[in-house]
Amino acid sequence: MRSRKRIFCPYCGSGIIGRMEECILRDFCPHCETFFYDNPLPVVSAIVVRDRNVLLVKRGNKPYRGMWCLPSGFAETGESIEDAALRELEEESGIRGRIAGLIDVDSCTNFFYGDLLFVSYEVEPSGGSLRAGSDTVSAKYFPLEKIPRLAFPSNERAIKAFVRGKSDSWAIVDSFSRSLGGKQSRDKNLLSDRIVEMIEKNASRIVLLWMQDVLASRSTEGYRRIDRDWIWKGVHRIISQFGKWLGGFYSDKDVRGFYLKLGSGSRREGLILSEVLSALSLLRKHIWEFSLSQGVWTSTLDIYTALELDRRIVVFFDKAAFYASRGYESGG
Repeated sequence: MRSRKRIFCPYCGSGIIGRMEECILRDFCPHCETFFYDNPLPVVSAIVVRDRNVLLVKRGNKPYRGMWCLPSGFAETGESIEDAALRELEEESGIRGRIAGLIDVDSCTNFFYGDLLFVSYEVEPSGGSLRAGSDTVSAKYFPLEKIPRLAFPSNERAIKAFVRGKSDSWAIVDSFSRSLGGKQSRDKNLLSDRIVEMIEKNASRIVLLWMQDVLASRSTEGYRRIDRDWIWKGVHRIISQFGKWLGGFYSDKDVRGFYLKLGSGSRREGLILSEVLSALSLLRKHIWEFSLSQGVWTSTLDIYTALELDRRIVVFFDKAAFYASRGYESGG
């Protein structure tokens, strides 16, 4: 074990003494006039993830026999740290791979090995077959949220760092997949739902700004003759329940019926169709301007959230404009 101290010089056999060098007490051979340096042992770990399941191996030797860990081991003299990670991965799990990136570097003191320097890489599998290795008794994938207690805290730290690094991209993928799944559940499960909730909470503010715009715009002059309460109630219902309109709470039949009625009612109020469509366009503009005012859209996740919301708004208002037009044309 690393805790054992030198007694004799390995070169001349003389007794070892302690001597200060650069404020550090080191082993020293007075006959050879040589200092001996004890440095942390370099340990490599490979993080291989498949469908958000991480590859772990069960140790077959002491210390920590029977515990799980990342494929890990000591780098050999003359071996690059990257090659060591790939070698240990194949030896312990049967998986060949290529380095995708450095994930974490951690230093720690181990009761058995002494001072260690853990270097953890993300590795993309490129071949081989999953099997136990020479000093492991099992190799299997675990869901990242259900990994067992690991032999080395540095492995746990590296996995957490890996998950943090992937969280934004996974959130985007998840949200995109759900958005393509057709009708959504009532649960909030898209990245842009947070902004949609803020739109609903600020419905009165958005409707007020929209009404000021509609009543002043030359493209919607007919609205100046319409009862203000009728205008407010209809538009406030749209904004205050915006998430329900977007998220599948209301069926396509509900959306069609609401906007057919809006179109036919607008005709009875004496509005012309271009004014109705222009009013819807202005509403979409005010919703989007409010959304952009809610944050600084700089990160990849923020930009995707904005694009996702824009796509949802476009789809909704395309339907609204189409059905409002149909309702206006049918007159009832």
